[in-house]
Amino acid sequence: MFRTLLNILWLICGGLVSALGWWLAGLLMAVSIIGLPWAKACFVIGQFSLWPFGRDAVPRKLVTGQDDIGTGTAGLLGNILWFVVAGVWLAIAHLTAALACFVTVIGIPFGLQYWKLAMLAIAPIGKTVIPVR
Repeated sequence: MFRTLLNILWLICGGLVSALGWWLAGLLMAVSIIGLPWAKACFVIGQFSLWPFGRDAVPRKLVTGQDDIGTGTAGLLGNILWFVVAGVWLAIAHLTAALACFVTVIGIPFGLQYWKLAMLAIAPIGKTVIPVR
């Protein structure tokens, strides 16, 4: 119940805008075949940023128990390229929003969600979003 309330507040106070931004980035990445792995990551982050309370991003290998293209060497190279081109800037943006939320006591839960988004923005390839109990 509390998570739902926080997710609704998050959605109203910027979560929808954040998700739409990530989805737009995913659409732009999908224009080229080369950008498809990053497009998928953008859509995952967009979904996560829409409703983040009660969910967490973890390596896919922990969930499936198997390596795939995103959790192996290709995923590592993709994450390095992502970090250099966009990840560092996106992470800084999310961390800035987190710090702004941490200024007030009531904003701390939202700051923690921005922190999770920043960590995901650093290296999104090979990650999946799961519910947290």
